[in-house]
Amino acid sequence: MKSINIKQKLSKFNKNWHPHQIAVVDNMQVILAKLKGEFVWHSHDDEDELFQVIKGTLYMQFRDRTEVVNEGEIIVVPKGVEHNPYTKNNEEVHVLLFEKLSTAHTGKVEHKKTQTHYPKI
Repeated sequence: MKSINIKQKLSKFNKNWHPHQIAVVDNMQVILAKLKGEFVWHSHDDEDELFQVIKGTLYMQFRDRTEVVNEGEIIVVPKGVEHNPYTKNNEEVHVLLFEKLSTAHTGKVEHKKTQTHYPKI
């Protein structure tokens, strides 16, 4: 058991939309990611996702609205809800995510941004 320095972990990678696992809690993984631009519409049939914005402003688009998630705030996307996270004005946003180990990056959607392996850092 050691503390995890989030800023240090974020300095270990630069690629956007490429999650990195920093811890596992029971059957949940704790992930860091850097986001820039638009992602892809997707959902997770059996898993909720929690996004905490560490740096910047995240826009979480749903089919009926867009939620603005500011630095220091969280948003939980319930299982089965289609969503598309994005950033504006070329801003790179840093997020911490909590999700089940079984969660597929883009759900059932296959896209060039889909990652099937999250490096452990």
